[in-house]
Amino acid sequence: MQPSAAKKLARLGRGALGLALVFAPIVVAAMENPHTAQHAPSAAVQRLLDQLNAKPQRPVRKELVWSGADIDGDGAPDFANPTGTAPRGHDEFGDGNFGARRDGGSRDHEGVDYVATAGQDVRAPISGYVTKIGYAYSGSSDLKFVEITNPALGYVARAFYVTPSVEVGQSVRLGQTIGADQSLQGHYPGITDHVHLEVMQPGGERVNAAALIVPKMVVRA
Repeated sequence: MQPSAAKKLARLGRGALGLALVFAPIVVAAMENPHTAQHAPSAAVQRLLDQLNAKPQRPVRKELVWSGADIDGDGAPDFANPTGTAPRGHDEFGDGNFGARRDGGSRDHEGVDYVATAGQDVRAPISGYVTKIGYAYSGSSDLKFVEITNPALGYVARAFYVTPSVEVGQSVRLGQTIGADQSLQGHYPGITDHVHLEVMQPGGERVNAAALIVPKMVVRA
């Protein structure tokens, strides 16, 4: 074996023992055949060194994110998911999607219910100014909503069942914390706690928030 090849093998250390054993027959054969000694050992050593020096690949993972529509065309989203979770599915009190039947079919659900955990942060679904803090139900003062108006877009959003941390007249940015989610168990025992989000376009017509805030899978290294 050439001295340079022997030195390279010596530097592999214990961490490369398994790999070195794989190529041991090559080294032995090279020692027995001087005609191949100049090539086979150095090639085997080089392969071992390449494997040891190779950078490990980072695991790739997929992550669900919520993408808001860009209404004004400036390349930035204009809407955000207030809880960061999926809309409420079906439970014994009905469905959380826009247009779901309410009160035996006498009216339609005018918002989208985003699943929440009582006490978690609720984030501003649009940027703008807080134009109203009101009560979710007439005659009840425990459940509230926060209304935000964006004068540039002409859109208005109301996030229901929120203990507000903002005040009327305050400016808020998209995704900023505006309060904490309130539990609905006192009114509807067993219901999925959620934030009820209503979005009104210019003119006051309510639109489907789920069409403005859509889920996407992104790959992160």
